[in-house]
Amino acid sequence: QVQLVESGGGLVQAGGSLTLSCAASGRTFSTYRMAWFRRAPGKERLFVASIRWSGGSTYYADSVKGRFTISRDNAKNTVYLQMNSLKPEDTAVYYCALDGPPVVGNYNYWGQGTQVTVSS
Repeated sequence: QVQLVESGGGLVQAGGSLTLSCAASGRTFSTYRMAWFRRAPGKERLFVASIRWSGGSTYYADSVKGRFTISRDNAKNTVYLQMNSLKPEDTAVYYCALDGPPVVGNYNYWGQGTQVTVSS
């Protein structure tokens, strides 16, 4: 099994930066991809960014392109989300997710989330 723990959330002013971390433990050696999602107050959870564990190809939601960067440290089984030029609309609970065996193509493992609040 895989366990995911997010960290790094907090309060930041608009225009500022913040970096989130997600540490994966357990059976992580067959990870296909990891991603970040977020849920803003009163809204559904939406995709933010993903990264292939082998090769490192990335994909971003249009709302964060050019501002957010997802990266990974394979040795530490950790994925990061560097968030720059933050906007109040980025305020949300950010969740880390992992896509892996037995079936790839779905995010079957989720962290508990970390709060990011961007003040104006």
